[in-house]
Formats: sequence, C-alpha cells, structure tokens
Amino acid sequence: SFGKAMDMAVAEFGRNISCLLTDAFLAFACEMAQNMHVKWVPFWVPTPYSLSAHIYTDIIHKTYANACGNGNGGVVGGLKPIDKTLDVIPGLSTMRICDLYDEILQGDSNSSLFSQTLYRMSKVLPQASAIVMNSFQEINSTIIANDLKSKFQDVFYVGFLTLTLPPSPLPPSHSDTTGCLPWLDKQKPTSVAYISFGTVAAVPPNEFVALAEALEASGVPFLWSLRDNFKQILPNGFVQRTSLQGKIVPWAPQSHVLAHSAVGVYVTHCGYNSVFESIVGEVPMICRPILGDNMMNGRMVE
Repeated sequence: SFGKAMDMAVAEFGRNISCLLTDAFLAFACEMAQNMHVKWVPFWVPTPYSLSAHIYTDIIHKTYANACGNGNGGVVGGLKPIDKTLDVIPGLSTMRICDLYDEILQGDSNSSLFSQTLYRMSKVLPQASAIVMNSFQEINSTIIANDLKSKFQDVFYVGFLTLTLPPSPLPPSHSDTTGCLPWLDKQKPTSVAYISFGTVAAVPPNEFVALAEALEASGVPFLWSLRDNFKQILPNGFVQRTSLQGKIVPWAPQSHVLAHSAVGVYVTHCGYNSVFESIVGEVPMICRPILGDNMMNGRMVE
C-alpha cells in the first residue's frame, strides 16, 4: 500500500521520488529505497537512549536475556538482575534491564509481529543515509551522542516536534475551549498538580483509586486529563466532592497547561514529548512509567 501510494503521487505530480523520509519503525522503507535507488532517512521520535538499545539488541539479548532465570529467586550477589545497569552498552550505564522493552530482551527469538518488526528495524537502521532525531544533542550524554554518530552515516538533531524554543506566549485564556487555562488563571502560582497519563497508556484501576484518594485528602488543587471511560473507576462521589478543588477534562492543551504559572507539578507516564513539554515549562515531574519507552524516559528524568 505504501508503494502504491508513492506510485500514485508520482503519476499525479510528474516528479520522481529521490528520498524516503519515514518513521524509523517503517523498516520496510529501507528495502524500498534500495530498490528505487534513492536515499532512506528514518525519523526517530523516541529518546536517543531507546535507539541505542535497539541498535545493540543482539548484545543486550546475549548479555542480559537470561539474567532473571538464574534459579536464585532473581537475585545475584544481593542485586536483582532486573536492577542491573546496562554498563556493557556505551551511554546506557544509567539505564537498567527493567527499563527495556521485553521485545529487546527477547531479541529475534519471539514470534510476535511487534517483536519481529522491532528486530528487523534494529538491523536495517544502520543502513540509512542519515537519521533524524526528535531531540537536542546537548541534552544527551556525550558518550551516547558520539556512539550513535559512529553507527550512522549522519545524524541530525532537529529539536522536538511538539515544541518551539523559546516557547510561544500562551494564547488568550478565553480561546481555550477546554476551560483549562481560565481555571488555572484562578489558582495560585505553582499550586496545581497536573495529572495526565497520555492518550494510550493507563495505570491499573487500584492506582487510579489511590491517586484520587490522595488528591482529595491532600486538598491540593488539581487538573486531571482523564478520558471519560475512566471516570467510572474513580471512588464514588469523588467528582462531586472535589468539584471546587479540581477540574477533570477528557483532554487538555498540555503544552499550554505546563507553561502556565499555576502548575507546580506534573504526574506523568513519561511519554517522550510530555517529558520535554514539562522541562520547557519548568515543571517538576512525578514519574509513573507504564509501557514502551516510558521506563527509559523516566530514568532519564531521574
């Protein structure tokens, strides 16, 4: 379907394709570019740390995959293997085994489509003409930056897709149809806890309940971006009892919320863009990683 779409574009505009700029997870684009005799430039959206983990999948799998199956209750020398740092990988000494996707630890041994896709991607990425990074080189360690540079023909850091630096001024509060900015205008500086676990991930129901109970007991003003289908998990009467204390919305203009002076802390799942929207907004984070690269992002924040 991807090839057919390109053929249609060429036919419509009469211009040949000379380069494929794709999401890095579209590993098949490498073979397509080779067959077309054009350049392939993958765009890497997650953290550079996770790119390094993918590039070193075979070494990680060989070195750490059996760490938890040692027959000693998961403990070696008083240290749980899942807490062992990835010292063998340049630039990943702050990361731990438990921060990795399961698919990386499984290497090419797992038959799931997702695992196969990730493994194939790890093999073809070094063949790219260049790789574009959704990051700033200065925020990454020199070790990992230099190592990634040695693995690719070229590396371009283009900043973050969801951010502009310096950040743009906040829009007029009355233009925010969600009501978040007008509500924040009424709160004291750095007094509000903003909670959002993104649009995909979700914490277990018991954690939703515990978080809601803690918010109510603390009396801290809160703005919670919570999809409507999760409201039924909240404690009975929570929404009514906290109607003056907090505000719950199904979606929030997050970058604007985190740039508002009333927000004092962000309870986050550590999505990559979310992390850096919080950094630009100068808002401290309470990290609760859930899936994917969340764990590596959380470790990076720590």
